[in-house]
Amino acid sequence: MSEKMTAARVSDELMKILVCPQTKARLIQDGDWLYSTDARTRRRYPIVDGIPILLVDRSEVVEESEFGRVMREAGVAM
Repeated sequence: MSEKMTAARVSDELMKILVCPQTKARLIQDGDWLYSTDARTRRRYPIVDGIPILLVDRSEVVEESEFGRVMREAGVAM
């Protein structure tokens, strides 16, 4: 069975309790990804079939420019 990325919105209630499993930083959604707001790690976690996959070994480290863009668009102070 293949995994399907989806841009389904994670509910506000769930977003209030989800955190980065590595740093416990707040997460924000951008498309098919949940981004940690921790600037030291710059991790993003996939959303597959509408389910956030919050496993560090499934996350990706993004470039500083992408991290900055996502944080600016979300209104997160850096």
